[in-house]
Amino acid sequence: MGSLIRSTASLGMLAASARQGLSVRNSYALHRKYHASGTLKSAESSQSASQIINNADTFIMKAYSRPDIVLSHGKGSYVYDTNNNEYLDFTAGIAVVALGHGNANVAAVVADQATKLVHCSNLYHNIWAPKLAHDIVTATTEAYPQGTQGIYAKGSDGASGPRMFFTNSGTEANEGALKFARKYGKHVAESGSLGKSTSEALRGDPNLKCGIVSFTGGFHGRSMGALSVTANPKYQKPFAPLIPGVTTAEFNRTSELGAFVDERTCAVIVEPIQGEGGINAANVEFLQALRRRCDQVGALLIYDEIQCGIGRSGKLWAHQKYPSDCSPDIVTMAKPLANGIPIGAIMVSDKVANVISVGDHGTTFGGNPLACRVGCTVFGQIKEPAFLSNVETAGKALDQKLKQALAPYIGKIVVDIRGTGLLRGIQFSSDPSKIVGLAREKGLLLVGAGKNTIRLVPPLNTPVSDIKKGAAIIAECVKELAPEWN
Repeated sequence: MGSLIRSTASLGMLAASARQGLSVRNSYALHRKYHASGTLKSAESSQSASQIINNADTFIMKAYSRPDIVLSHGKGSYVYDTNNNEYLDFTAGIAVVALGHGNANVAAVVADQATKLVHCSNLYHNIWAPKLAHDIVTATTEAYPQGTQGIYAKGSDGASGPRMFFTNSGTEANEGALKFARKYGKHVAESGSLGKSTSEALRGDPNLKCGIVSFTGGFHGRSMGALSVTANPKYQKPFAPLIPGVTTAEFNRTSELGAFVDERTCAVIVEPIQGEGGINAANVEFLQALRRRCDQVGALLIYDEIQCGIGRSGKLWAHQKYPSDCSPDIVTMAKPLANGIPIGAIMVSDKVANVISVGDHGTTFGGNPLACRVGCTVFGQIKEPAFLSNVETAGKALDQKLKQALAPYIGKIVVDIRGTGLLRGIQFSSDPSKIVGLAREKGLLLVGAGKNTIRLVPPLNTPVSDIKKGAAIIAECVKELAPEWN
């Protein structure tokens, strides 16, 4: 109880200092000084790592495989464990902590908003959800003036554009997108806009236009709908049967789209750059063909940009690296939007928004003022051209350093080095888990992906010096393990 009171006091102090005109950096420094002085201590700080891990094993379901370290705090692109070991973090909470750990601006905003209004539900308006929606929509359209299709298309009034729905996570964003697509499919079926014979059949039973197409290598979440469009037997098999009406096509194979995407399809969901699947970018021709085919059959094109969006690629959205005739009808987002505070969102085109009515979808926590205010702060920094340019620069430095350091192993142990911005992957000839483990021992955190790939997703503001340091550690690990590589 005493530690709770002290934590609350510290939070209030940080918020008060921000309100009284101290800079967020100074107010955060005051909080850290208060913490370091020993005034703010929790019961957990006296526990050993082994005790904490034992408690986790005893009381938390065994859904994760974790190393025997306990992280306690972080700053910038580094995290620290309870034994004060330092790790350069190339995972960023799996592409979440875009502005780095212990970010002073984020901390001050959280503290200030926590003393005002954390949650009020969607029974009422709050200040911050409309502002974040405005900021995302405005920045998206301004960053891609050539866009005219999908979310960039003007509404029937010639002015309105995309609209937002806020959720708690990426999985929930994808679930919402699939729901919206199902309703839109009924709308198209009932409108009779697909040719006489098809329209007559669908109008007779609008539920027939319910098919959803996803692709090999994609990852869209673990709830039942999102899992159903995640074509990985490892994730799907234990929970079969999944939702009906989902088919899986080959990623980047244009020739078979006509057979999979037909008049009964209501949506196609794809990651422009696959993350979990192994950092695989969609071909321009593939996305162009998807856009054309969706238009032909009255289906929605959904881009899952939960990992590759919001600056990770060096553009605001990964799809903005592609021509305008690849534009989506729906974009889902989450991971970096609030730097680790749970939030997700769905951006839909005007034509989709117009078929969704009051009561069609809802959420208790989505759009809460705390998450949305933090989202305004984080997104406000990431959307700036100078910030995105720095991501491009850091990404190129990482690519160059990796290709230089790993040159002796490319075509042998290393199959490929690929990616864009600070979404990079190193594909190996076999399972690279030993490299991940050895890198951790050397003070670098990495995360795996499909196709024997190590995923590199550091905070977006990681200094180039740390980018090069991480690449050098990876090269050391490959060199040490090369003699025993199968």
